[in-house]
Amino acid sequence: MKVTSGRVQQPAKSREKIQTRILKQDLTGDFESKKNELPDGLNKKRLQILLKGYGEYPTKYRMFIWRSLLQLPENHTAFSSLIDKGTHVTFLNLQKKYPIKSRKLLRVLQRTLSALAHWSVIFSDTPYLPLLAFPFVKLFQNNQLICFEVIATLIINWCQHWFEYFPNPPINILSMIENVLAFHDKELLQHFIDHDITSQLYAWPLLETVFSEVLTREEWLKLFDNIFSNHPSFLLMTVVAYNMCSRVPLLNCNLKDDFETVEDMQAEVDQQRVEDEAWYQKQELLRKAEETRREMLLQEEEKIIQQRQRLAAVKRELKVKEMHLQDAARRRFLKLQQDQQEMELRRLDDEIGRKVYMRDREIAATARDLEMRQLELESQKRLYEKNLTENQAAVAKEMRADADAYRRKVDLEEHMFHKLIEAGETQSQKTQKMIKENLAKAEQACLNTDWQIQSLHKQKCDDLQRNKCYQEVAKLLRENRRKEIEILNAMVEQEAKKWKEAEGKEFCLRSAKKASALSDASRKWFLKQEINAAVEHAENPCHKEEPRFQNEQEDSSCLPRTSHLNDSSEMHPSTQISLNRRAVEWDTTEQNLIQKVRNLRQRLTAQARHRCQTPHLLAA
Repeated sequence: MKVTSGRVQQPAKSREKIQTRILKQDLTGDFESKKNELPDGLNKKRLQILLKGYGEYPTKYRMFIWRSLLQLPENHTAFSSLIDKGTHVTFLNLQKKYPIKSRKLLRVLQRTLSALAHWSVIFSDTPYLPLLAFPFVKLFQNNQLICFEVIATLIINWCQHWFEYFPNPPINILSMIENVLAFHDKELLQHFIDHDITSQLYAWPLLETVFSEVLTREEWLKLFDNIFSNHPSFLLMTVVAYNMCSRVPLLNCNLKDDFETVEDMQAEVDQQRVEDEAWYQKQELLRKAEETRREMLLQEEEKIIQQRQRLAAVKRELKVKEMHLQDAARRRFLKLQQDQQEMELRRLDDEIGRKVYMRDREIAATARDLEMRQLELESQKRLYEKNLTENQAAVAKEMRADADAYRRKVDLEEHMFHKLIEAGETQSQKTQKMIKENLAKAEQACLNTDWQIQSLHKQKCDDLQRNKCYQEVAKLLRENRRKEIEILNAMVEQEAKKWKEAEGKEFCLRSAKKASALSDASRKWFLKQEINAAVEHAENPCHKEEPRFQNEQEDSSCLPRTSHLNDSSEMHPSTQISLNRRAVEWDTTEQNLIQKVRNLRQRLTAQARHRCQTPHLLAA
């Protein structure tokens, strides 16, 4: 038998006790009418929606949800009575048939099977009961009551028709599975039939072990999440689905022994796959942990850098605050000393005033005593005046003189004593006042000296900065003067070139004007000759042209050279057209030259003005 390992979840303890009779009624009642009414405020429809969305229940709350779905009564009294009956005789030698390494797990399995056998006698002769109960015993080994009630609920609700052909396998259930397989996968069923493979081979082993030998622990838990949340027929559909999922290796089997081997191999392959996935998940977790550790180290380094920066800033702030606090403490100390001295002076003034007041009171009391004494003496004098003799009167007179002298001496001593006290107090006050004034003068002298030192330091810094600025400005001025001299030299050279160019253009202009004047004179003379010829021809149409031609030749000899060109133009029209075009070009050139000369004169005038202003700027 295949055993999967895993930690067992311990459910909560029961809050109420229900009799065994009520257990049967709840488990065999109308399941459909109460499918949405679960204890502890749970709702079956919402649990089914959660299961459909995630494929399983949360691991932390799975046992609680199972107990709620199965509505376990948790009847401690009934279970205790079954346990008290001891180990059933059928399961005394359970270890020989099912060798389990864990003695605790074997003992719990033996107790659970014995309780089931005592609860119903048929379970003592059920050979597959240990296989069916073992996964639940392993899951609930720390809570035997829940384990017993889960197995009992599973048998009553999901396995209630398994005992109709007891002790044979449930042929009715296996026929239902075969019909469902025929509906969904006829090819696989026909393959089973062809090789004489019945449902007792491909379906019954899965049912009697409740898939514990072909699924891993996690897969088995997910499966029973769905089984406990659906109709009991879901278990049969699961058997068909498992065979359809394994159809490829099953279709490749041709012997009866191969089918059993395929199921075992499929379980081993699934187990290996789970182990591989666990290894890959472990490697992925290690990689993610390493990345997380590196990120955390980088973050910690950044935090340390930021903390160092903040610490440096805090140190600077603390240093400044410490300086301010030291200054404030020094000032407070000086103020405290001054206040203490003032308090001491006020105390001395109060002491002097109190002593003066006490002296005045003593003097007043003494004066009152003296007055009373004087009254007594006067009364005695009046009483004994009559009886006194002359001797007694002399003695009394002498005594009065002595008393007066003593009183004067006492008054003199008292006056000298008070004068001494006043002189001492005056001297003390003068001394304290002088010390106070000297202390204030020394403090003021220190402050004045500090201010003067700071002022001199600031002036020195300003002088250094100003000297540096002056040097930079002087350097810039020297550079500017050098560049200005270069520019002036270039301008002088350009001016000489322009003047030279202007003189050449002026000469060309004069030549052009002379040529224009000669052209105008030649054109006027030609027009005049033509007019005269036209007039003569009008007067004498039959007159010959030779004399005129000869006269023209004679007259042309005295014209300038351009007149010959004009005369020859009469003979050649193309020559006349080129001369007219040249005259127009000369006129245009003349206007352009005049404009250029005007612009040149303006530019030269501006340059001359600029040269006149530049020396003044340099001098400034």
